[in-house]
Amino acid sequence: MPMSLEEYQIAQMYMVMKMQQQSTNGDEGVEVLENRPFQDEDFGKGQYTSKVYRLQSKAPVWLTSIAPKDALVMQEEAWNAYPRCKTVIKCPYFTKFSLTVETVHRADNGTSENAHGLNEEQLAARQVETIDIASVATDYWSYAIGSSNFDFSKFKSAKTGRGPLSDGWQDKCHPVMTAYKLVTVDAPYWGFGYRLEQALLAGERALFLESHRNCFGWIDEWFGMTMQQIRELEQKGDCLLNEKISKPILLTDEEDCDQRGVPKFYEDMP
Repeated sequence: MPMSLEEYQIAQMYMVMKMQQQSTNGDEGVEVLENRPFQDEDFGKGQYTSKVYRLQSKAPVWLTSIAPKDALVMQEEAWNAYPRCKTVIKCPYFTKFSLTVETVHRADNGTSENAHGLNEEQLAARQVETIDIASVATDYWSYAIGSSNFDFSKFKSAKTGRGPLSDGWQDKCHPVMTAYKLVTVDAPYWGFGYRLEQALLAGERALFLESHRNCFGWIDEWFGMTMQQIRELEQKGDCLLNEKISKPILLTDEEDCDQRGVPKFYEDMP
């Protein structure tokens, strides 16, 4: 990513909020159950979130032919102790299924060979893929998730002057950082487990590409924001998400959901 570690933390939070708002309406989208600080021995201090994703219309046809509508209701727990993060996604319908994403962020251009400290057995089983935000995916999931219209071969940030991104930009760009994501899928279902794993890996790949393209494409919207500002924006955004879902959760603090002063991009969302 053509930004510093500190900038990426803001960019990633902003991107998540905006993409959630864009994808939530009526019966589908994101419902935030919890968003609170946490502390434990493994991660230290960070922010814990629990969310429900309703993605029924995005399911491949082959999956909808063998599973009901609820099969694409996903439960996500995330522990964000930046620069380390962990996300676990489960599906109530497929009770044995789980998808785990562990992320390490480093101030380099993708040259760390073993950012997650895997042992020899894990390294032997690992498959490495490099995702370049200057590329554009054209598979099923890229259309299901939605593809941004940024052309980074021509794009230039007005606030930072960064861009365009030409071939080999990772070796020329300063500042630069990399998100190393370790994705583990467990779908022990005879007959279609492998197909389910591959579909979900393809979906994660498309999501990683699109979300990180948006991180950079929206740089002039988030650049210069402080962590306090982004947390306040996040709190308002969580409330708006739950109002958009047709079955919102019970909110206990009405003042947290006061829409006065909500930043413009939330007001413009459908």
